[in-house]
Amino acid sequence: MPGTFPDSRFSTVGGHQLHYLDAGSGSPVVMLHGNPNWCYYYRNLVESLRTTHRCLVPDHIGCGLSDKPVDRAYPYSLERRIADITEWIDGLAVTEPVTLVVHDWGGMIGCGWAVKHPDRVAKLVVLNTGAFPLPAAKPVPWQLRLARTPGLGALAVRGFGAFSEGAVRSCVTRRPMPGDVARRYCEPYDSWSNRRAVHRFVQDIPLNGRHPSWKSVVETASQLHLLEDKPMLIGWGAKDFVFDEHFLAEWRRRFPAASIHYYADCGHYVLEDAQEELVPLITQFVRDSSAV
Repeated sequence: MPGTFPDSRFSTVGGHQLHYLDAGSGSPVVMLHGNPNWCYYYRNLVESLRTTHRCLVPDHIGCGLSDKPVDRAYPYSLERRIADITEWIDGLAVTEPVTLVVHDWGGMIGCGWAVKHPDRVAKLVVLNTGAFPLPAAKPVPWQLRLARTPGLGALAVRGFGAFSEGAVRSCVTRRPMPGDVARRYCEPYDSWSNRRAVHRFVQDIPLNGRHPSWKSVVETASQLHLLEDKPMLIGWGAKDFVFDEHFLAEWRRRFPAASIHYYADCGHYVLEDAQEELVPLITQFVRDSSAV
């Protein structure tokens, strides 16, 4: 397991220890990661913003340096994830509206919080994610179908680390991920037990109304209009095999005024692939006092 960072902090959320970074000072920027990921994904953006803003970057329960409870101690559901972030933000006593940066599952979780607290959101940065049901024309990728297959999915994801190890190879497409960076991504997910959340996230993808998390997804999607007046920057890697053109089209439809930056040669980990362009763009967007 990796050690903590100089900016590491811990909060008790739902009876579990949630690790987060608290770096810099100024107006708050909350950055929410996805799966199979952790706060490390945002390291370059934190370094760029910390001189002017307070960067708050949690590891979801089961991820990164946060607790990894067993199933009977934690539901690993979208509803609980949204409650975790709500409890965590409330516990920080953040009074100023935040810039919310979301990627992958962070979009569904973060927007689930944001639509309930639109007055606490100043701006949004959207990076290859969704906050609505799977678009009708979008097929479920075979990788996700495999990971959700009873028995075989657990063996692949938790036993062999196929999801986390595969991500550091397939989620960057502009250039290979450096070995030391790839190792850091995978460090928190080094055993069957520590990969529990990686598998549970995949299992929690709601594809129809019979899934327990479907209600949370539909409720969030129905209220996204409450965020229409928020300045939004979208950074999109075109070679994402999950969050592809179908998802981007839905973001465009719902937020036609968003500033979209499209990277044809970049993949799901767009903040890695396009870091030279995207980190300065996000930094400028966050610092721009006129974009409020």
